[in-house]
Amino acid sequence: MKTIINTKYIKNLFFLTFVLISTANFAQEEAAEEKPKFEFSGTVDAYYRANFNGLNKEVPVIENDLQVGTFLPTAPGSSFANDPGFALGMINLIAGYEGEKVGFVADLVFGPRGEDAVFGSPFGSPNIVNQLYVYWNVSESTTLTFGNFNTFLGYEVISPAANFNYSTSYMFSYGPFSHAGLKADFDLGNDWSAMLAILNPTDFTDINPFGELSFGAQLGYSGQYLNFIFGKQGTNEQLIDGVLTDTDVKSLFQIDYTGGFDITDTFFLGINATYQDTDDIGFYGAALYPQLKTSENFAIGLRGEYFEEMGDFGAIGTGVEDSSVFAITLTGSATIGDLIIKPELRLDSASDDAFINADLEANDSLASFLLAAVYQF
Repeated sequence: MKTIINTKYIKNLFFLTFVLISTANFAQEEAAEEKPKFEFSGTVDAYYRANFNGLNKEVPVIENDLQVGTFLPTAPGSSFANDPGFALGMINLIAGYEGEKVGFVADLVFGPRGEDAVFGSPFGSPNIVNQLYVYWNVSESTTLTFGNFNTFLGYEVISPAANFNYSTSYMFSYGPFSHAGLKADFDLGNDWSAMLAILNPTDFTDINPFGELSFGAQLGYSGQYLNFIFGKQGTNEQLIDGVLTDTDVKSLFQIDYTGGFDITDTFFLGINATYQDTDDIGFYGAALYPQLKTSENFAIGLRGEYFEEMGDFGAIGTGVEDSSVFAITLTGSATIGDLIIKPELRLDSASDDAFINADLEANDSLASFLLAAVYQF
């Protein structure tokens, strides 16, 4: 009898051990499934664009039966989505590794939008690197990031899937796109955060050709952020007529507020205001982004932006000092699975003639329509 009892006991013990091991393995597999170390994502986008009161094609400028120039299709002075007819955005491929303490992000872009986004580096050759950085979670409240990362200033970003409007604002277009350097992010508790950074000159993400450094900072509270950047964007020594000459390159200073509020469960109001100055030229502006979610798969949003140059900054394209522009963009956003369809109406109204109309006359306003398709995976 004792032998039988012991045998049963041993069998039960083996069975219990097997169950425990299986449960532990299953839990580990579930944890691995919940938080994969390698991640892969991205977007693909394309669009159609047409002007109501501007050129939609190139028109030659003829003098004395000779072509002396070309009137280009009319477009807003902001970045991206400015080509006529059916046009391409970009392919964005993002690979990342998230460890317990360290990780990396490799973000590649292909296509016209990507080329415009990474215009700063390298010199004379195409670039496909939008972001490339490593990070270290030093503690639960401190993270160090080293490499090339998109800017911390502004409401809008390069990715078309992350913006509500498909076309971009003037403030985003002429603020920084990306930085290369070292930044430290701090979780201060009670919804407060801070960031400090030492950086290359703005948008020089592969190399630093000037030997100068810029400095960035951010203070955040509950989704509201106050951002700063300061530093020279060039060298004091420049080659002029074959002679190395000392010039007075002023430091760029920019302060930027980005935030927003959930007014109701379906109505969100985003806010952006910025001021950039390099002593003799610069710009400032403000924009509101009211967005209403009308159903599970559709939302409508408006961007109202005022943007003014200090001096002849060149963003609006009037050639007149202290020009300004008021731009209203109405965008719908329909979601079909992983596909987003965005119809958009935009009106840019400048203080001076900045556009060419269909009669080849200078005009101070431009009305346009855009239809974009963005797939995210």
